[in-house]
Parts: sequence; C-alpha cells; structure tokens
Amino acid sequence: MDVKLIEAGFDDLEIILQMQKEAFAELYEKYRDKETSPATEKYEDILFRFNQPETTYYFITADNAKVGVIRIVDCKDGVARKRISPIFIMPEYRNQGYAQGAIKEAERIHGKTRWKLDTISQEKGNCCLYEKLGYHQTGKAEKINDKMTIVYYEKD
Repeated sequence: MDVKLIEAGFDDLEIILQMQKEAFAELYEKYRDKETSPATEKYEDILFRFNQPETTYYFITADNAKVGVIRIVDCKDGVARKRISPIFIMPEYRNQGYAQGAIKEAERIHGKTRWKLDTISQEKGNCCLYEKLGYHQTGKAEKINDKMTIVYYEKD
C-alpha cells in the first residue's frame, strides 16, 4: 500500500466538501452533533480554513484513487503544535490502513513532533489508531451531547 498526500488547491474545495459530507454522514446520524459535525459544514467553512496561511488540505491517495482527505494546521514556528483536523477516509476505503499511512506521511512532511488532534471517545477504532501511532490523551474531554464526548490527544 503506497499512501501519498497530494496538496489540494482552491479548485478542489467543492470536492473536499462533498467527500467530507459523505465521509461523516454515518457519524452525524449516530451522534446528531449539529454544531460540531463536519457533515453539516458549508462551503464557506472549508474556504475560510483553506485561506488560513497555516492550513494545508491534502487528498489522501492510494493507487491513483482519492481515498480521503487530511487537513494539517502548521504554523511552522517550532512552538505551536501542529494539528490534524479533520482526517477522513471514504467509507469504501476504511480499515485498510490508509488513515495510518496518511498520518505517517503528514508527520514525514511536517515533522514528527509536537502534534495534536481530537476525536470522539466513543469511536474506539479512532482512539486505538491514534494511540498506536504514539498519540496520548491529554485528559481534556468535552461532552458534546448525551451520546458523544470529544477527547484530545497530543504527540511529542
């Protein structure tokens, strides 16, 4: 499996939004988090983040297929933690190691230390993935609703 990250451009934002809505639809149905779900975002939300100088969106590709997207926030100042937010794999490509490969590739590009991310604590597969890659929970948690809590991870 050869996972590559291909930097996305302005012309890709509609595709990213469409992929994001599809990728997060199942979680939205499960948790009904209208305020925080990437499935409910609008084009303007993606455009706003895309225009932030510290943001880079990448398509996660394997065998010339776009299997997902990862957004990296990197101030490149050596002080602020780099952030993954969001990362998603399209449903038909899940559980094949693409997210793991994408995170490793992001760390290769942006540096292996000083990372952070967050995820839904009830999604044990996500938690296991991040922990397997060396991320540890910070102890901070935010209850979104009765079904869902966000937990925060860091990697030094």
